[in-house]
Amino acid sequence: MIQETVEITNKLGLHARASAKLSHLANAFQSEIFLIYGGDRVNAKSLLGILTLAASVGSSITIEADGSDEKKAVTEITNLFKAKFDEES
Repeated sequence: MIQETVEITNKLGLHARASAKLSHLANAFQSEIFLIYGGDRVNAKSLLGILTLAASVGSSITIEADGSDEKKAVTEITNLFKAKFDEES
């Protein structure tokens, strides 16, 4: 199992479009992937779960993955956060 903490830097935080991109990416991996924020831990493959976090810009969120492709999963999800979900130039 590996974990990495990232900062949410896109303007709108984990809103519906960003959450959909995140859950879609997470579903591409075999590993179990969770997001941890504010004491809550949700399945990153669940759009509804991600939306319930209501994480806003400036917040830090921890990505946790466990499985055969955990390293690749955490790397790609971290890159999605760093790219601001491809929403801003």
